[in-house]
Amino acid sequence: MGIFDRFSTLLRSNINDLISRAENPEKMLSQLIVDMKTQLAKAKQQVASAIADEKKLQSDAEAMKKQAEDWERRAMLAVQEGRDDLAKQALGRYNEHLQGAQQLHETWLKHKAETDALKLSLRQLNDKIEEAKRKKNILVARAKRAEAQQRIQETMSGISDKSAFQSFERMAEKIEATERKALAAAELNEDVSGDKLARQFEQLEYKGSSDQQLLELKTKMGLLSSGDGAQARQLNKGAGDVRDAELIEEGEEGSGR
Repeated sequence: MGIFDRFSTLLRSNINDLISRAENPEKMLSQLIVDMKTQLAKAKQQVASAIADEKKLQSDAEAMKKQAEDWERRAMLAVQEGRDDLAKQALGRYNEHLQGAQQLHETWLKHKAETDALKLSLRQLNDKIEEAKRKKNILVARAKRAEAQQRIQETMSGISDKSAFQSFERMAEKIEATERKALAAAELNEDVSGDKLARQFEQLEYKGSSDQQLLELKTKMGLLSSGDGAQARQLNKGAGDVRDAELIEEGEEGSGR
């Protein structure tokens, strides 16, 4: 398993654990970013170690190549001195070092390609973490909005509880029924013990009192003078006397017949 495979597996495990017990979204997101940064730091250390190994391979390949060049120069020197035997031995060493340098160079090239891929992955991971940091505030805001919506729905669900409204309606009906009973009892008591004739005259007297109050109000407002008010009251009284006389005359005529 590669460096980033291990990192990805560990990170997913941490995320799943946090999500499963998430209570405070803002706290959980902040903790996730902290975990990402911690794992990123570890990944950087391992990538740095891989880069160091790649640099050492490059250095070893170059050193081996230099040694091969040194043996080639010695072989040339032996030839110049007429020592072909030494020249052959030097060429043998040259071939060994040259072959070793080529193998190290090929190994270095492969390691360098892997190291470059690791560095690219590291940069991408770092970019993702930076993006996660930027998105954190948005996610926190969305989480708070969702939480507020949930509270509103719960509140509305409680308000729309039919049992509460039904209880209210039953209580209103009970009060209205009590009022109706009270009115019925009062009406029955009036029918049984009240004097209807007296009440009728009370109504007439109240009406007369209202007429008198109206005249007084008009006088107060300046619409009638005090003399006009007295005259109007006298006319009302005279009209009443005329009505009384007519009633008496009708009664006498009836008895004469």
